[in-house]
Amino acid sequence: MILTKMKRSSLVSGAGTYIVASIINAAIPFLLLPILTRYLDPSQYGEVAVFQVWVALIGAICGLSVHGAANRKYFDYEEPDRKMGEFVAACLAILVISTGTLLVLVSLLAPWISTFIGLSQKWVLVGVLFAFCNFLVQLRLGQWQVRKHAKKFGAFQISQSMLNMLLSLLLVVGLHMGVDGRLAGHTLSVVMFGAAALLFLRKDGLITWSWRPDLMKDAAAFGVPLIPHVVGAFFLLTVDRAIVSAELGLESAGYYMVAAQLAMVLGLFLDSINKAYVPWLFEHIKNDDSDQKRFIVKLTYGYNLFLIFCALIAFAIGKPLLLFIAGDRYAPAGDLVGWLVLAQSMRGMYYMMSSYIFFSKRTGLIAKITIVSGGINVALMYIFIDAFGLIGAAWAACISMLIQWLATWWFANYLVKMPWSLKGTT
Repeated sequence: MILTKMKRSSLVSGAGTYIVASIINAAIPFLLLPILTRYLDPSQYGEVAVFQVWVALIGAICGLSVHGAANRKYFDYEEPDRKMGEFVAACLAILVISTGTLLVLVSLLAPWISTFIGLSQKWVLVGVLFAFCNFLVQLRLGQWQVRKHAKKFGAFQISQSMLNMLLSLLLVVGLHMGVDGRLAGHTLSVVMFGAAALLFLRKDGLITWSWRPDLMKDAAAFGVPLIPHVVGAFFLLTVDRAIVSAELGLESAGYYMVAAQLAMVLGLFLDSINKAYVPWLFEHIKNDDSDQKRFIVKLTYGYNLFLIFCALIAFAIGKPLLLFIAGDRYAPAGDLVGWLVLAQSMRGMYYMMSSYIFFSKRTGLIAKITIVSGGINVALMYIFIDAFGLIGAAWAACISMLIQWLATWWFANYLVKMPWSLKGTT
């Protein structure tokens, strides 16, 4: 019965498109990995990791996370395609104001930031441009997602990843620019596709320029409470590389990043499923249908079992696979793969639960859960790295993800009652 429902469901067709796109999207950096690991030593890979940490941090502030507000606002309008233009323009106004403020602050603090995180002032400042353009990309992708335009979403993502790969190969391998070539290739691809995203929004009639402080306030009311959530996600998902770098050095950060990139193949796959799942779930939980709710619960449990199986496979083949891809000089990263895939699996379980809280518009609650989980992760990182070395960072990530998933499940059930016990099923 479940399989019959799934075949008829828009979730399966949407998820299938997202998954295919995600596999291709994940394959591109995966193919790039064995080349870059032979042109960049572990310490240089550590610099790439630190740049990613930096852009993730400022990305939490740039735009005040209001691209998520545009996604949610779509479901509030009876005729969203006709009315979304002014709201999207309000989000862009917030982006420009917040980025301008951020650029001034970063420019003043650049010498101190550079010394503190070990990244040149040039890349510290470039990180602001990166965050600005990445917001535009996420805004465009989000508007395709809520409209279930999975093919356009996937084509855009894949094209950006391919450009990233080609530019990186040209600059690192062809022009021997080393770590600067890798960072420049990544940044240029984001900048170019940020401009393309803006053009596509304009072309589709999703930007209606007007000064609407009321809509800016509405967007900020959704996005600003998410900033602690995004900062918490930074502490939970990204800061590990900075802590490893600070505690064990850039070389260890390079090992950690290579293992994390391999684990992110699963992460991208799970993110693609979530992109199809969220609009489908929002549509179905509007109706208080007990049979439909039990179907959703069964689907969730089956999905969780699949994720546990993925983690077990990673423990079995993760190390030899990493050695084959990255080479022997990245051997210390092999022991991390299974644990980091397990962390990604629990992240996928968390996605299934967080959707209920987002639907309830309780973004402040999800922010609290994430910031607490992120804080626990930072504390555990320092404790475990000191006690167990590099493997301790991966253990800390697993425990923190577990806490986030269970806490989110608890509160999600409080906001949207679901038959998790499956009582009364046939």
